[in-house]
Amino acid sequence: MEVLERAYAKLNISLDTPFIHANGEQEWDMVMVAIDLADTVMIRTVTEHHEIIVDSTSGLLPLNEKNLAFQAAMFMREKAGVTEGVEIHIDKRIPIAAGLGGGSADAAAVLRGLNRIWGLQLTETQLAAIGLKIDADVPFCVYSRPARVTGRGEIVRPLTKKLPAIWVVLAKPAVSVSTPKILRSIDYDDLQHGDEVKMIAAVEAGDYQAMLKYMFNVLEPITAARFPEILKIKNKMIEFGADNAQMSGTGPSVFALTDKASRAKRIRNAIQGFVGETYITHIVN
Repeated sequence: MEVLERAYAKLNISLDTPFIHANGEQEWDMVMVAIDLADTVMIRTVTEHHEIIVDSTSGLLPLNEKNLAFQAAMFMREKAGVTEGVEIHIDKRIPIAAGLGGGSADAAAVLRGLNRIWGLQLTETQLAAIGLKIDADVPFCVYSRPARVTGRGEIVRPLTKKLPAIWVVLAKPAVSVSTPKILRSIDYDDLQHGDEVKMIAAVEAGDYQAMLKYMFNVLEPITAARFPEILKIKNKMIEFGADNAQMSGTGPSVFALTDKASRAKRIRNAIQGFVGETYITHIVN
């Protein structure tokens, strides 16, 4: 049997880490959204063999157990108690190592797809619990709709209000950011926390202007100190009409928000001369 799943990239409209646990894991408090920049993931189960096989249109992805989609198939096969072979093809459009959760989105697509194929009837909450074993972003990617995400990433509370039509201009500079290095660099005594309560209230009210006001990412200063091009892109986006701009995740991708299509095109035109990977996309409600 074969199914196709869309694997949506994610953005952090707000990102805070209130404290670190005794075992060294971060506690998160984030508002996350999916955008319609997406990979297409084909999942097929076969009886001719018992392997998990991953291939991709990108030559940059690992195709073995280091691949998050591979891990998702492994966990789901264990959950289902089957030995069928699983073949996964990833048509890659989300930039790699960009702070956009592309690998996690692919893993979530495999969780959803195999849940359908094998008729497991697992809830989103149950799939998210499996996803947390793979990566902290997988639980949100299972839902792929505006949500508050807390804990280690496993507590996903979808927000009830549909967001207004928002254009997103996305830029991924040609630098590679190590998430573990950034997380190890956090000085919790020096973090400038945002107001997550007001951000949640703004999103729940569908108040775009308030949402812009309360956007924040506590990791942006840490990553930008190592990669100054992040702030260069952000400032250029604002200069050319973005309502606000911010780094996503641990970076290096930067996104601009605007409620006007013409302004989105102007922002992209302004930055694509010095940033190779640029996109115009939308928030998925």
